[in-house]
Amino acid sequence: MNDMEIKTRCSPAEMEKADVWPSKKAENVDPDRVRIWPRMEPFLLGALQVAPSSKLGLHYLRKMATYVRTRDGCFPSLAWPMWKHIACGKLQLAEDLAWLYFETFDLFTSHSPADRLEWAESLSQCSNKSELDQQRGKMSVDTLQFLLFLHIQQLNRVSLRNSLIGEEWPSHRAHSPSPSEREAKTNTQNKNWDDQAHLSFTQSHLTELLELLVEPDQLSESGIARRDCQISLVAVRSLGLLLEGSVHPGSAVQPVHRLLSKGPLQMHAGYSSLSHSFPLNQLISCLQHNLTHNPFGITSCLRSGKRLAWAQQVEGAIKRAKIARNTHLAPAGSKMVLMSQVCKQTLAKTSDKMTGANIKIHRCSDAYIYLLSPLRSVNVDKCRDCTVILGPVETSVHVHCCQNVKVVCVAGRLVVGASSRCTLHALTPTRPLLLPGNTDITLGPFHTFYPSLEDHMASVGLAVVPNLWDQPLLLGNDPVKASANPDLTCYRLLPPEEFHMLVVPFHMEGDTCEVPGELAPRYQAALDDKQKRIQRWQKTVMEAQLNKEQKCKFQELVEAKFHTWLQETGHRQELDSLIPPSLQVSNGDPVAETSVNNVKFMKTREAMASPMAF
Repeated sequence: MNDMEIKTRCSPAEMEKADVWPSKKAENVDPDRVRIWPRMEPFLLGALQVAPSSKLGLHYLRKMATYVRTRDGCFPSLAWPMWKHIACGKLQLAEDLAWLYFETFDLFTSHSPADRLEWAESLSQCSNKSELDQQRGKMSVDTLQFLLFLHIQQLNRVSLRNSLIGEEWPSHRAHSPSPSEREAKTNTQNKNWDDQAHLSFTQSHLTELLELLVEPDQLSESGIARRDCQISLVAVRSLGLLLEGSVHPGSAVQPVHRLLSKGPLQMHAGYSSLSHSFPLNQLISCLQHNLTHNPFGITSCLRSGKRLAWAQQVEGAIKRAKIARNTHLAPAGSKMVLMSQVCKQTLAKTSDKMTGANIKIHRCSDAYIYLLSPLRSVNVDKCRDCTVILGPVETSVHVHCCQNVKVVCVAGRLVVGASSRCTLHALTPTRPLLLPGNTDITLGPFHTFYPSLEDHMASVGLAVVPNLWDQPLLLGNDPVKASANPDLTCYRLLPPEEFHMLVVPFHMEGDTCEVPGELAPRYQAALDDKQKRIQRWQKTVMEAQLNKEQKCKFQELVEAKFHTWLQETGHRQELDSLIPPSLQVSNGDPVAETSVNNVKFMKTREAMASPMAF
């Protein structure tokens, strides 16, 4: 296998070849109309939702920026062994945490599905830690982009001022909230989805971010960038990880280096075509002047997003629901679907409109949500008493501030924070990340399928092995000590006796007819034992030789018990919501009522065999 490297969106040569520079007509565009904004994905998928280690502060990153420029194996690509040496030897980070940052950066950086599947196959063949380390040693990242990635971990840094008053200080309106209010605010903030937070962070830290890209000979003895220093075009290309923009509203989205080195901003940014560089101070001024909100962010989507059609069974409940998308106009990496306040209903969708989108499921309750398409990321935020079944998620599924929520997914990573009484059935090639604030979390193996599941998995580069669902990484309040002193009581692995298969109750096109991969022997044995009990029960009924009247009476008793159980467990709502006038699931086509009734029968039969089957 070829070494797997994390690159910029394109190599410098490819970017020059692929550049579509603004036309002569565009050169006359007013520079004030050029808009530059923070990209969503680095903050959404890259910033861990936990206060970062002080070792990732600007002081240490400046030292690292100088170090990597002067060492073999560090620049322009940083290999895992060298990052491990820097993180563990210089910054004193735990190896698990060092790998977590490296792997997270890899997760949201562009790779083809074929490359990801090839990488998964290589990892699955590692039989011990030595072989695993050797394979990881083949991975490398873009050095400058990785530095920027480490710096944006400060997005979720806890500010004493903000945690106390939640607004700018001093202010005559400020008040000191109670400890419970402070705790609630800390636990419920989600800056990763907040495009205003992304903009504020970029504006506040722009100088620091750019100084990390300056070459060592442009720095003073104290490691600070000199006032007259230059920053190269190659370095500004790396800034494309965080920034993009357009020449005027409605025009094509371009990487930031194109906007700065050609067209209306070239003079304002001070770009020299001879030295291929920018004066740092002039570049900072130009960027600050043109920075604005992301036009494809959550704020814009809520204001002007298109409504997404769903198979809705409860007409009264949908009045409160807010479901919007920007997938019809957003570029790749900025596509999103927002669902809020879906209550007491079952929603099902498989559609190209969701493929590759970032999904936010917010403040939903007593709902059953099926999103059966290949997705980019999913955030389940402040939901309660919900079941969420997902198609393959290329990057991460994040469960945040939820109560009594069940999530079933195949995902690049699973993250849980500040949640209680949640159950997660996952197939994932990375260790589930448990952030602070969790209580009573249950981790179980992936236990369902739908006909097109394996095709969807292949389309996002997710394989059945390796599968690390049962090897969580617990990140404590001190991120330097990842896994060193965690609260091991916050989670449990699902006991085999509580394990049951889950049925996706919709007819769709596809060839997948069983759960991908193999169950661990203890869970397979539990299923086999349950099947034997069903067979014994059926044999007992047959050998009882009941007459017709007795069979009818017996059936009435069983059904009465079953319906009582449905009512007591709340599954009655789930089954009832699956009986519509028509059910739109596969590509928006209505499913005949007879098919829905057959689905209901399948689920009823499974439930009778095992009351927890669904």
